[in-house]
Amino acid sequence: MQQDRTVARRYFVSGKVQGVGFRYFALRSAAKHQIRGYVMNLDDGRVEAFVEGAERAILAFKDDLAAGPPFSAVAMLEEIVEEPTGRYSTFRIEDN
Repeated sequence: MQQDRTVARRYFVSGKVQGVGFRYFALRSAAKHQIRGYVMNLDDGRVEAFVEGAERAILAFKDDLAAGPPFSAVAMLEEIVEEPTGRYSTFRIEDN
């Protein structure tokens, strides 16, 4: 596995993940790992994140999502392999 190739992943995070600062936690994690994309709350109570970046950075971001911020409780983290789009130059919080 090449650790420096650009990959893309979509994550759906379930549990106590809204109203606990999860999106801002993801924003800080993305900045720390220098990845691009977005995070947003979904109407069904989950949080969705789409990310692009170096494979090792994405893996570290996934670990952060699985842990979550204080006061959150991640019950499930679904990962979908996507093709990089190159559409994002930063990471941001989006409205659904």
